[in-house]
Amino acid sequence: MAIQTITSPSGEELVVLSRGDYDDLVTSRDHARAVHAVADGRIEAIADADMDAYLAAASPLAFWRKRRGLTQSALAGTAGISQAYLSQIETGERVGDVLLYVRLARILGLRVEDLVDDAT
Repeated sequence: MAIQTITSPSGEELVVLSRGDYDDLVTSRDHARAVHAVADGRIEAIADADMDAYLAAASPLAFWRKRRGLTQSALAGTAGISQAYLSQIETGERVGDVLLYVRLARILGLRVEDLVDDAT
């Protein structure tokens, strides 16, 4: 990693590094945070054996609902929406609003980010 220091006009020392080195640092930091969050129990990890089910699920929401042992009707009822609406959200036919995802995450004991597919 090539790091260079420069002094700003106000006398503040600044560190300059390449975009690639910066991206590597950010990735390493994010990885370390995730590892700590899993170790502390703030993020639930998926075992290798469950990864196929996660990848095969229509959406992260569908996977986590099933993993929690809930039917669509049960989760929808607790969240205050219809089973049909939940089904449409799980299949990507419709997108729920942010507050709905917050409610669903709380019910399932997850972070909102755990319910949203990175591709959407």
